[in-house]
Amino acid sequence: MSTFNSDFRRSTVIALLRIEGLLILALGLLLIVKGLATSGAIEWFVISGILALALVGGFGLLFAAKGFQAKRMYGRAPAVLANLIAIGVSKYIFEAGFWWAALPLTLYAALTIYCAISLVPEKN
Repeated sequence: MSTFNSDFRRSTVIALLRIEGLLILALGLLLIVKGLATSGAIEWFVISGILALALVGGFGLLFAAKGFQAKRMYGRAPAVLANLIAIGVSKYIFEAGFWWAALPLTLYAALTIYCAISLVPEKN
């Protein structure tokens, strides 16, 4: 039973990290396209910053998911750190009055953190 629970949490955290990584990449692309479509209302260094953060964040989470899939623990710290940051961001989203966006983000991040932390590293 313990193995099933561990396998379920592992597959859950892999799926959550993949979804989160793809969403960050898509959001970065959307912000870049929106910035370029506003006919020069956004500076090139802002676009390059968005691109860098989206690429590092998105591919970092996809790499963390790959680590969990390979049953290695090198993906644990980036997954937990990224989702702790997401909880902090959701606090500001909530304070801005968008509770309907902050609540799912908080729950998603908390579930990902729980699944990532609760997995016990396997001995080789």
